[in-house]
Amino acid sequence: MVGLGALAQEHLDKAAASEHGRSAHLLVHEGPLRQTLIALTAGQELDEHNPPAAATLQVLSGRVRLVAADGGYELSAGELRAIPQERHGLAALEDAAVLLTTVTGVD
Repeated sequence: MVGLGALAQEHLDKAAASEHGRSAHLLVHEGPLRQTLIALTAGQELDEHNPPAAATLQVLSGRVRLVAADGGYELSAGELRAIPQERHGLAALEDAAVLLTTVTGVD
């Protein structure tokens, strides 16, 4: 198993080399639980989308804005936040790696 810090840096490097400025890696897929590492270069966004049944976002490095109807939340490295149960998006304020944990419907 590789550490999250090393994996985050690997995917930040891949994101920097990608024309889309992003890279992702599915870490855990057990029943309804999924954990995905997502790396985005500064200025990149994940478009607005519907929420899963439950989710959290932990910032491993950098700074992001979780965009929501109420304006959203700015998060920095080391911070963790529940994702609101509404349409939302994600914007990288600087190069960032996040760990997205989701729970979908029960299998």
